[in-house]
Amino acid sequence: MNKQDKVGVAIVGCGAISQIYFENLINNFSIIEVLGCCDLNKNLADKYADQYGIKSMELEEIINNDEIEIVVNLTNPDAHYEVIKGLLEHGKHVYTEKVIAPEFEQAKELATLAESKKLLLCSAPDTFLGAAIQTAKWVVNSGMIGKVTSSVAVLQRDANLLAEKFPFTVRKGGGIGIDVGIYYTTAMINILGEVKEVCGMSGILFPEQTHYFVKNGNFEESYVQESETYLVGSLQFSNGCVGTLHFNSRSIRMEKPYVAFYGTEGVLFLEDPNLFGGDVKVILKGQTEPIKVPYTHAYHENNRGLGVAEMAWAMRKGRKPRAHASMALHALEILTGIVESQSVHSFYQMKTEFCIPDILPKGYLGEEYAGSDPEAGLSINDAG
Repeated sequence: MNKQDKVGVAIVGCGAISQIYFENLINNFSIIEVLGCCDLNKNLADKYADQYGIKSMELEEIINNDEIEIVVNLTNPDAHYEVIKGLLEHGKHVYTEKVIAPEFEQAKELATLAESKKLLLCSAPDTFLGAAIQTAKWVVNSGMIGKVTSSVAVLQRDANLLAEKFPFTVRKGGGIGIDVGIYYTTAMINILGEVKEVCGMSGILFPEQTHYFVKNGNFEESYVQESETYLVGSLQFSNGCVGTLHFNSRSIRMEKPYVAFYGTEGVLFLEDPNLFGGDVKVILKGQTEPIKVPYTHAYHENNRGLGVAEMAWAMRKGRKPRAHASMALHALEILTGIVESQSVHSFYQMKTEFCIPDILPKGYLGEEYAGSDPEAGLSINDAG
C-alpha cells in the first residue's frame, strides 16, 4: 500500500489496554500508520514511543498535526467526554474505547457534534467484528436456526478482585453493566437490530469495601464502590424478538459468560462477546447436543484495533464504518435506559436508531491473502 493511502493515527491514553492496540495497529493493519502517542503520564508515552519508533506527543501537538486523521482514545471512561469533545472540536475523527461516554446524554451530544462537523466518531467494542460474532451473524442470516424469537446474555464477575487489579472499575462508568455489558448488548443488536423499549434494575450491592491485596500499598484501606454491581433487564426488539440481560459482579472470579439466540429451528450459543473468537455452537431441531460451527470469518485472536482499521478503510472507500457511533449510542441507551426504567418504575422508550452494519466480507482465513483488497475478500491484515 502506498504511503499516501495510509491513514495517520495517534493514540491518546497509554494505559494497560494500549499495548495490544500498539501491537495490532502497527504490525497487523496495512491501512494504518501510527504516528504518535500521548498520555498524562509522559513516561508512559515516552516508553511506547521508544518501543515502537513513533513520537511521544502532547495533545496539542496531535491536534495540530494534519497528518493525523484518526485519534484513538484509550483514556478511562470518566475522561471520555472531555477528551472526545476536544478532539472533535479541533477537526479530528475519533475512535474511542468503550463506552463513548458514561452518561447517555453526553454520548448523544458527542455523536451530534461529530455529525455537525462531518467527522466520524466510532466506538469499541470492536469484538463484534471478530470471527465468533461474525460467524454467529452468518448463521442467523442464513436461516439455519429459523426465526430468532428470544435472546439471553449472562455474565458474572468478582468486583472486589477487579478493584484490586483495575481501580477504574470502582468508579462511575467502570461497572459490569455499562463498561462490560456493552460487549453483550453490542453483540445482540449487531445481529438482531434495534431495540424499541427496555426495563429492568441496576444498582450497587455492598458499596462499602476494604482493599485486601497485602502486596498493594492500599491494603486494608476502605473504599466505596461507585459503579453498578448488577444490571438485569428485558429488551423488546423492533423485529418482535425479546431479550434478557443478566450481569452480576458480586459473584466469583471465573467467568462463565454466554449469549444465546433461540430460534424456531434451533439455538445458537456464543461463548464470550468480550473476545474476538470463542466457540460458536448450534443445536438444531431434533438434536440433543450442540455442534461447533467452523468460523466463516477471520479475526479470532485478540485483534483490538480491528475497528480502527475498518474505520480507516471506510474513510478511504467513502462508506459508513461498521463501528459507527449510531450503533454504539443505541447500545449505551439500552443499558442506561434500564437504569432509568428502575427509577420511574416503567418501560423506557428508546429514542436512538441505527442500521445493522453489513457482515464483513467472507474470505479465506489464512495468511496467503494478507495485504489483499479487503473489498474483494477478507484478508488477515485488513477489514474492508
